[in-house]
Amino acid sequence: QVQLVESGGGLVQAGGSLRLSCTASGRTFSRYAMGWFRQCPGKEREFVASIGWTGGSTNYADSVKGRFTISRDNARSAVYLQMNSLNPEDTAVYYCAADALMYGSARKGPYAYWGQGTQVTVSA
Repeated sequence: QVQLVESGGGLVQAGGSLRLSCTASGRTFSRYAMGWFRQCPGKEREFVASIGWTGGSTNYADSVKGRFTISRDNARSAVYLQMNSLNPEDTAVYYCAADALMYGSARKGPYAYWGQGTQVTVSA
């Protein structure tokens, strides 16, 4: 079992930045690829970014490329999502997820563990 807890969400004006954190407890964090997803009311949960075991392999949704950066600190069992140049379309609940494979996936299916989510609201 892996328990995931997100933090760092909040209200920010358009053009601003937020840094989300996700801390893990349980099994060996360094053996899990990690992903960030987001979900707006009435919409499907969508992929945002993923990172492999060592942090050397990252992948981003087209909508956030160049604005968001995913990183991890295996010593702290944490994964981060730095979000810059936020716009109202980024408003959503953001979830981190753990995938027991070496490389992260853009699909929800491979992720076995999910956090409870943190709300990000971007005002115009």
